[in-house]
Amino acid sequence: MASSLSSNPFLKATGTEVSGSGLRSLTSDLSKLSPCSLQVTIRRASPKKLQIQAAGSTFGTHFRVTTYGESHGGGVGCVIDGCPPRLPLSEADMQVDLDRRRPGQSRITTPRKETDTCRILSGVAEEVTTGSPIMVFVPNTDQRGQDYTEMSKAYRPSHADATYDFKYGVRSVQGGGRSSARETIGRVAAGAVAKKILKKFSGTEVLAYVSQVHKVVLPENLIDHELLTLDQIESNIVRCPDPEYAEKMIAAIDAVRVKGDSVGGVVTCIVRNVPRGLGSPVFDKLEAELAKAALSLPATKGFEFGSGFAGTFMTGSEHNDEFYTDKHGRIRTRTNRSGGIQGGISNGEIINLRIAFKPTSTIGKKQHTVTRDKQETELIARGRHDPCVVPRAVPMVEAVVALVLVDQLMAQYAQCELFPINPALQEPIEMPKLEPAGFPN
Repeated sequence: MASSLSSNPFLKATGTEVSGSGLRSLTSDLSKLSPCSLQVTIRRASPKKLQIQAAGSTFGTHFRVTTYGESHGGGVGCVIDGCPPRLPLSEADMQVDLDRRRPGQSRITTPRKETDTCRILSGVAEEVTTGSPIMVFVPNTDQRGQDYTEMSKAYRPSHADATYDFKYGVRSVQGGGRSSARETIGRVAAGAVAKKILKKFSGTEVLAYVSQVHKVVLPENLIDHELLTLDQIESNIVRCPDPEYAEKMIAAIDAVRVKGDSVGGVVTCIVRNVPRGLGSPVFDKLEAELAKAALSLPATKGFEFGSGFAGTFMTGSEHNDEFYTDKHGRIRTRTNRSGGIQGGISNGEIINLRIAFKPTSTIGKKQHTVTRDKQETELIARGRHDPCVVPRAVPMVEAVVALVLVDQLMAQYAQCELFPINPALQEPIEMPKLEPAGFPN
């Protein structure tokens, strides 16, 4: 009878039978146990196969969204995987937010004319979701590739032109390719689905508005987040819910637009009726997930929630949100400097966050730059671009926030709602019945 022993993987011999003096001590010891001859086989460990995921085009774990397409290609869109079945859904549900995002909607946005009309190509039957992937397509119809002749040779300062070349060694010049804000069409379409799920499942509402344009800053206490409505936000072209400050913001954008320049700003987003318990400790904190989603949007430069950086000027006794029990017996906080999130987990209060957007990098003023062959030159960028991105960024911010929350809602239900909850400490997530949606008889 022969024994076979496998070596550690760092031994390099393969399929080698070893005998003789090198094994004398080993065989001597083993001979006490068995008179049989010893055969040792050493095998090289198989190299592990490396798996590389597609880089940067998919977001989410349970509610997964992949965007596709480029600014001057045939079209853009998304594939939504993990959407619950039997949700009433039509193209009109997405079109509302796509219209809020589309170019050419006012004098303070890019003049590119696109209807951004969406088509649902799969995942919906009889006007309800089927549970299979939902593919959404939006055609590009107003491309002007000739506007990018100079930019095919020279890099736009502060744009992704140079870094795309540094990374890939090639890029789509017309419209900036994937770095164009047209990529966000897929996010906004998917976000509309996420917002519908949140509203129907838990009554959760996601609203964003412009709170700063350049040096025009909307005072924080001027907007009542408990009463804020979409109609207030959409009442003017800059999407600021206060009419007086909206006019100041529009004037600030007009002042740089006529000079071929641009300005940045801030979008504030609030979420009402958030279920408690969304988010996880340590690496997957809710604010960390929201920050990643928000900062993945084009032109973003900063993120803060709750008291944000202003909280650093306060003491602990000034900053802490004291608890109390409301008339319904629910534990609440008297203030909300935590921004609706404590320990990385939602506490049921209004989530509020702010995202800073830089001035649009493509401007019609002469700038110093270099060409792709490293020659210094000057560039006056042509093309159609927003003098300020924040009015159109509002639905984009709402979309990515909704995508995070619906993904976290599914995670919470999967982990913490499968078995009976502890009613002394936990609240059930309400699930109102969906309205009839024309199921076949």
